[in-house]
Amino acid sequence: MSEVKVPELAESITEGTISEWLKSVGDQVEKGENIVELETDKVNVEVISEVAGVLSEIKAEEGDTVEVGSVIAVVSDGEAQPASNEKPESEKQVEAPKEDAAKPEQAETKEASVETSTSNERIQATPSARKLAREKGIDLAKVKTQAGDVVRPEDVERASQPAQPAKSAEQSKPAQTKSNDNPSKPVVREKLSRRRQTIAKKLLEVSNNTAMLTTFNEVDMTNVMELRKRKKDKFQEDHNGTRLGFMSFFTKAAVAALKKYPDVNAEIDGTDLILKQFYDIGIAVSTDEGLVVPIVKDCDKKNFADIEQSIVDLAVKAKDKKLGLDDMMGGSFTITNGGVFGSLMSTPIINGTQAAILGMHSIVTRPIAIDKDRMENRPMMYIALSYDHRIIDGKQAVGFLKTIKDLIENPEDLLLES
Repeated sequence: MSEVKVPELAESITEGTISEWLKSVGDQVEKGENIVELETDKVNVEVISEVAGVLSEIKAEEGDTVEVGSVIAVVSDGEAQPASNEKPESEKQVEAPKEDAAKPEQAETKEASVETSTSNERIQATPSARKLAREKGIDLAKVKTQAGDVVRPEDVERASQPAQPAKSAEQSKPAQTKSNDNPSKPVVREKLSRRRQTIAKKLLEVSNNTAMLTTFNEVDMTNVMELRKRKKDKFQEDHNGTRLGFMSFFTKAAVAALKKYPDVNAEIDGTDLILKQFYDIGIAVSTDEGLVVPIVKDCDKKNFADIEQSIVDLAVKAKDKKLGLDDMMGGSFTITNGGVFGSLMSTPIINGTQAAILGMHSIVTRPIAIDKDRMENRPMMYIALSYDHRIIDGKQAVGFLKTIKDLIENPEDLLLES
């Protein structure tokens, strides 16, 4: 017998939420096989079985919060029993027939009970759904699922309700809000996901524990857009389909600016200032469950193609919920691009204990004064630097943004900085 415990996740993570059991009680599990998915503050983690055997007990239901080190399941030695209820042939030969063991009605009831039990074992269902089905006396084989092939508690609950006559869409709407105090002002109450709770908590901590200020500048994107237009096809051909985007330009410009203004690449630890001499840049990625910030490591050592491919890989992993803890830990500075959603200007909030965050925005064609006699329409972008004023003075912040602006407007200079 082996206990399945919540593993050590990361230094700052002490608990998680049972997101989904991938195995049910009675299922055969192999050594190293994933049996449950945990949702943590940062990423989803799949927990494996350390031994081969049968999942004999589940100690925490989906949605439960569990601490690191706590036992959430038990895997016993042996193999899962076959679904068939038939005894081996050898047992049939030596078993003496019993007379008057039960009345015909009792025998039929017993057979039906066994059939329901064995059929339930074959149905894929969550532990909480199986428990509810047992309590309500419902055969899982007759339960229709709403999504996928796995029976969930809401499917069992729905199956337990008596059939209702069909109603029009207008008639069915009030049922969703009948528990409201004021039916004329309908609301829907939902529990925040663990990730959304963590985002809210962290952002509030940053706001309360830093002296945050934002400074702005604008960048003429003409030259970098022309360079990208000239080189993008050759770049994609030379680098196995990797596309040349703007993020690599801004990432390389940020590294150059961080080297010039090292306090922007720092953090406060008590009464100490920690100056980071590495350049692991967090790239904010929007997912259905909220914003995550995976880290592109060693950006000072990567070329444009390496950075672009790293960003694509991390974005795909984020959307597929495949980010590992290593993908999220150790960032020294963050870039967020609200421009992809159409944002013209914003004041981004610093990420964690970092000293600053760079915000990119939409590229908008605007009339710009070239000199006192000429005006031209140019593709312009507002950029913002939110920073911790305890570490960074206004002069440094403005100088940092000015460095970004100069390098993007003269992208050839980035080659000298790389």
